[in-house]
Amino acid sequence: MHARSRGTWGSALLVVILGAGLGAQTPSKPAQQPPSTPAPSKESEQTPRSGQVFTSRVDLVTTDVIVRDNNGQFVADLNKGDFEVYEDGVKQELVSFTLTHGGRIFNVSAPPPPVAQEGIILPAARPTSDAAGRIFLIFVDDLHLDFRNTPRIRELFKKVAKELIHEGDMFGIVSTGPSSLAIDMTYDRRRLDEAIKKISGAGLSPKDILDVPVGQQGPPEVRYRAHVAFSTAYDIIQKLQQVHNRRKAFIYVSNGYDFNPFETTRQKQEKEKYGRPSQDSDGDGNADQEYNPFLTERSSNVFHEADLAMELSELTRAANRANASIYTIDPRGLVGMPDLDENIDMVEWQDYVRSSQDSLRVLAEQTGGIAVVNQNDFDKALKRIDNETSDYYVVGYYSTNPDPTKKRRRIEIKLNRPDLNLRYRTEYTLKPPPGPKK
Repeated sequence: MHARSRGTWGSALLVVILGAGLGAQTPSKPAQQPPSTPAPSKESEQTPRSGQVFTSRVDLVTTDVIVRDNNGQFVADLNKGDFEVYEDGVKQELVSFTLTHGGRIFNVSAPPPPVAQEGIILPAARPTSDAAGRIFLIFVDDLHLDFRNTPRIRELFKKVAKELIHEGDMFGIVSTGPSSLAIDMTYDRRRLDEAIKKISGAGLSPKDILDVPVGQQGPPEVRYRAHVAFSTAYDIIQKLQQVHNRRKAFIYVSNGYDFNPFETTRQKQEKEKYGRPSQDSDGDGNADQEYNPFLTERSSNVFHEADLAMELSELTRAANRANASIYTIDPRGLVGMPDLDENIDMVEWQDYVRSSQDSLRVLAEQTGGIAVVNQNDFDKALKRIDNETSDYYVVGYYSTNPDPTKKRRRIEIKLNRPDLNLRYRTEYTLKPPPGPKK
């Protein structure tokens, strides 16, 4: 059921968000020849000496830049000439430059829009005076939200509705689990109020994690739920690549992830359940190591953190390609001790909390967002997100690096004005090559 709702929401998102991109903002792909680049065809072929044909793409690279003075105030009087953008140390020529201030978009310099395609459905027209047009994707990872924390989660979303989503903002909501939220991109804030009533945590409690069967890669249910969350988020972010020159805020509400929770306790329980009496088979007077059928699983657990890091990296790379900033929010707030009915070692509990919070930090920090974890002041955090999505620049360029094997590209932005603080994404990866035509 959940997979079907995710697919429907994703298709609707693509149609509507494409409409938003064409109807409410300056556009994505160039229709004229970019400076200092080959002819602006979508694909160009380069034939090395070996005769092998490589296909390279000419795509507009955009990144958000938030500029503040030493007092924390946004600086809104910069122009295109104030910015210098470098990719892997090589200066790039800016071809697009957009300022958004107070939620209003000022298209200072941008490539011409593409020709509209048939079949694209535009969202309801907005009044001319309403030029806000921020884009929020609200991701409710209820598969990783505590059921007992449901009232607190709903209170958080009431704050989001009041402090973050304003009149004129476009937003969509999707959930990963039984809350069954799949709200298409809309301007109607009443839909958010309706969604809040349906949100309910469905995450595994520590007891649930200890009770589920264990495989060679740890509790399979833990991994399955994480994969559902990552896959759903990845599909949505892929659709966001169609929108350019606007800051796309991905509000990611979750308790975070740990692929190997409570390992010692699980090992102890399995040993008590399947263990055999100690024997002295070698006659040295010492009992041999007790039988443990999960010794193989234990030896493979060293890879769990690496597996989690790899999947988080895939998601952050997709977000950076889409120029989408992930703002992670942990509704647990300041986390204390486990519930009294949970038989969990305190050290293991702290490790579990740290791992789950660190996963949310990675998603935010690697995409230019912020992680709201281990704190209870959600009002302050939402105000900061509101400011960052209301005031920013978007700069764009065509990369002068023609090497398709150089997948990861480092970005550095400099200003010709001193004493200003910049926040922007520092790298991106090339898009995967298109699959074979069918």
